[in-house]
Amino acid sequence: MTEANKGKNAVTTKKVRTCACFNLRKAARAVTQLYDEVLAPSGLRGTQFSVLAVISAAGPATMTDLADTLVMDRTTLTRNLKPLLDRGLVERGEGEDRRQRPIAITPAGRDALGQALPLWEKAQARIAGGLGAARWKGMVGDLDEAIRLARTG
Repeated sequence: MTEANKGKNAVTTKKVRTCACFNLRKAARAVTQLYDEVLAPSGLRGTQFSVLAVISAAGPATMTDLADTLVMDRTTLTRNLKPLLDRGLVERGEGEDRRQRPIAITPAGRDALGQALPLWEKAQARIAGGLGAARWKGMVGDLDEAIRLARTG
């Protein structure tokens, strides 16, 4: 490797290590893996738990509203909803057109969410408890601000 290439690689390595996107995605993957592992006995993945919890809290909501709340594009939301729909944990209601058909949690979905909640609390305690209350609160605020900045340009 030439000296010029070594210099370019060093700059690239430094940029990657300090890249907001790289670090947020890396943290998201690690945390998602933890939640998936802890939630496994419930039959829900971390992403499915989050989608189910948002639908439960929001009440029947359109795909557009859910995608906005979850900061997820509609294609990804559709992919995440499919196993929940297939298992009967959520259902599509009737609307004026396909885009307006509200998604609602079913009784089976409420049961699954209730059974998964203690497992979620275990994963949550590992992350939030490990950081401590002040750091956790600060991080959540910082992440909310990062989302705001990314969405407003």
